[in-house]
Amino acid sequence: PILYGYFRSSCSWRVRIALALKGISYDLVPVNLLKDGGQQFSSEFKAVNPMQQVPALKIDGITLSQSLAIIHYLEDTHPNPRLLPQDPKKRAQVRMIADHIVSGIQPLQNLSVLKQMGEKKMEWAQNCIASGFQALEQTLQHTAGRYCVGDEVSMADLCLVPQVFNAERFKVDMSPYPTITRINKALLELEAFKVSHPSRQPDTPAELRA
Repeated sequence: PILYGYFRSSCSWRVRIALALKGISYDLVPVNLLKDGGQQFSSEFKAVNPMQQVPALKIDGITLSQSLAIIHYLEDTHPNPRLLPQDPKKRAQVRMIADHIVSGIQPLQNLSVLKQMGEKKMEWAQNCIASGFQALEQTLQHTAGRYCVGDEVSMADLCLVPQVFNAERFKVDMSPYPTITRINKALLELEAFKVSHPSRQPDTPAELRA
């Protein structure tokens, strides 16, 4: 497999965690979202992903974009360890939390949106993440065990950790979200989350390396 990604892209990080958990080795093609006006806008990359976003994954003769679509494919083709619970109610909760982050928080504070916000970008990002986290904290109080849904790592957790990283980057006060903070801390102790961390990627700038 070939993963087109960027070290600090939260969507790319979700996929890196899934690949690490499933034990799938891959080659990385870095796509720097800031350099040269954004390498994602090059004609070469547009041929890989017409949406001009990372991640994209070439695997088994197809090219997939959209992090959750990629993770679902990895789940279907490499079922162990599973990232979706067998119980239908828990499965629905995992999908709900993942969608909450992937659709309801992250796109609002994404690079393309922040570019439009000018000087207000920090304030905008903080507000979007905080309002999303208020709802997420409430949800997790009903679903969480050690992790987002019970005690098994799921797709929801793959979305949570990169979003908390973004929150910390944008200096969001995390004190109102003890459940999110506790789960994030537990997940960051797992090897798959460590090796996939933005501070440990081949394209991580020297000053940001762990």
